[in-house]
Amino acid sequence: MSDLKQKLQQLRRNLDQVSDRELSAVIGFDGFVDTIVEVVDKRHSFAEYTRMQTIADFGARISRAAGLSTNIEFVPVAKKLGGNGPIMANAMMSLGVNVSYIGALGKPTINQVFDSLVQGCAQVVSLAEPGLTDAVEFTDGKVMLGKITSLNEVTWDALVEAVGEDRIRELFTSCDLVATVNWTMMPHMNDIWENLLRVLPPNSDPDRPILFVDLADPEKRKSEDILEAMRLIGRFNSVYRVALGLNRKEATEVAEVLDLKLSAPAAEVSLEEITRALADALDLWCLMVHPTSAAAAVVDGVYAHTVGPYTSKPRLTTGAGDNFNAGFCLGLLLGLSLEQCVMLGTATSGFYVRNMHSPSFAELKDFVELWSQHGEVEF
Repeated sequence: MSDLKQKLQQLRRNLDQVSDRELSAVIGFDGFVDTIVEVVDKRHSFAEYTRMQTIADFGARISRAAGLSTNIEFVPVAKKLGGNGPIMANAMMSLGVNVSYIGALGKPTINQVFDSLVQGCAQVVSLAEPGLTDAVEFTDGKVMLGKITSLNEVTWDALVEAVGEDRIRELFTSCDLVATVNWTMMPHMNDIWENLLRVLPPNSDPDRPILFVDLADPEKRKSEDILEAMRLIGRFNSVYRVALGLNRKEATEVAEVLDLKLSAPAAEVSLEEITRALADALDLWCLMVHPTSAAAAVVDGVYAHTVGPYTSKPRLTTGAGDNFNAGFCLGLLLGLSLEQCVMLGTATSGFYVRNMHSPSFAELKDFVELWSQHGEVEF
């Protein structure tokens, strides 16, 4: 039996032992209505077409139109709740975590695409209309075409008006996990962070709540903005155990902004090198990096890595990273080993891209069992 299969079987046994723990999370602050679309390569009839398979193909089609013009057809195939926060919240709720959500779900009326989230959450506070995204799906990734003007209304003042500072303080200190995600598209996130730092009391308990942060593709933000975000995230060390999650592209971008001294360009170094270097530079409790086919993390200088349950034919990739974050954070909350936390993250996203929905805790355990039977073989 391979080493990976043995580790997965141990993870499966551990999940049985922790399944009765009650956990709570507060997650915010974005919200999107996602329309999943495919790009037509060749149209055969009114009802039939060949889908464009890769981002490279899509880019080449656009590039060939330079100086000319072109027609590109998008075919909507589904409409769903979107945004890093709602997708992560929905995943954690499905996994059995008691979730309170604050974000942009609709105002004055919450958009019906969020009905299942609203029904499952312990509390929902909506501050603004959701953004809109066309999520263009390919076999090798996705292109997100977003409209985010409404997110300008997600501010600290709006949050105080809706909830009040006393309730904010209670919510953000009485839970097991706080997650603030999609920093890139939230223009007032830094101000929200600064005010949270102002109103939240310091906490030095080794088992204090976890703060999970996801930047969400900061390429379009200025370097000085990213540096300021890193500074503010670091200040939360006095209140929470801080975990920063990055995909591989985001890790490269942050490493370049920090001007890390690496053995090669940031995009080319190994997963272990960039994860360790970022962890050393940022000095957070946890630094995690997840490419599409693997994941790695550092906690208190300890490094862990796993390959993922890779499939070359995902049915849905939009939201895979948010499901990874949910599974990874669940592992941290359950007190699993760091290696098992990254395994749980990859298992959660692995289930999601195959089944087009987040797993329940029972489904996640079954998927870990299935993965243990296949190991590194694609299934």
